Amino acid sequence: MEIQLIHWIFFLAFVFLLLALDLGVFHRKSHEVKIKEALIWSAVWIGLALIFNYLIYIYMGKVKALEFLAGYLIEKSLSVDNLFVFIMLFSYFNIEPKYQHKVLFWGILGALIMRAIFIFAGVALLNHFHWLIYIFGAFLVFTGIKMLSPGEAKVDPDKNPLVRIFKKFFPVTPEMHGGKFFVRQNARLFATPLFVVLIIVEFTDLIFAVDSIPAILAISNDTFIIFTSNVFAILGLRALYFALAGITRYFHYLKYGLAAILAFVGMKMIVSGMYKFPITWSLAIIFAILLISVLASLVFPVRDKDISKT
Repeated sequence: MEIQLIHWIFFLAFVFLLLALDLGVFHRKSHEVKIKEALIWSAVWIGLALIFNYLIYIYMGKVKALEFLAGYLIEKSLSVDNLFVFIMLFSYFNIEPKYQHKVLFWGILGALIMRAIFIFAGVALLNHFHWLIYIFGAFLVFTGIKMLSPGEAKVDPDKNPLVRIFKKFFPVTPEMHGGKFFVRQNARLFATPLFVVLIIVEFTDLIFAVDSIPAILAISNDTFIIFTSNVFAILGLRALYFALAGITRYFHYLKYGLAAILAFVGMKMIVSGMYKFPITWSLAIIFAILLISVLASLVFPVRDKDISKT
């Protein structure tokens, strides 16, 4: 089946309908998302992705379906690394749990727009300048190696360039104002720290996309497959955050698994001119790496005193 404009329109309409129901109906009132609710929503988003994957298999064939699944799996697994930044960010600003969903919702809406730009630009560049695939591949290998360096990621909002620029042109209140992004004081409009958090979330996803988009470009050059797999992975990111926020630190080998995935995908891009990995092999290797890193974390758990340091 050839993808036409009508397919894009229907898919985007479906996504906006899901977002409208999410914010306007199911999360209309700010509340703390408990683990049970987060797990249910995670299952819903994963279920929707698998249903869509099955539709791709029916109408576009096995290869496209496997490309979607591999892209979804890569994006979903790399998203876990991004969750650590969100956890530290909300802790730094002492954001109440009941307002975290709102920040992540608008942050992910912005992320969808940025991903669309990145994906269309990336596919266009690779179609016209195929040699860029080797640069992307080398970058992913370098990123994978860099992830293995010791030390934890740190969040310093005062050093974020977007935050520094924003504060030069727009006043920010020193205290929170509930779930509001902006407040008016003495006839003057102020941004709240909650909006500053949103800026950092968007900036973090921009940096994150620099890693994940080239990785998915190694799996497929089909814009529709790349975009839809990205969208479904991102839509479930909020639920995944609340489901895993309290337990991700226990999967201490996951970082090495993510590094291995990036390095593997990078090498796959570098050797693509001489050998093209079957999509089934790529999917199996990515899944195996994730499974091994998770099982290793469970079999060899970190000691309690080490957890308290994280």
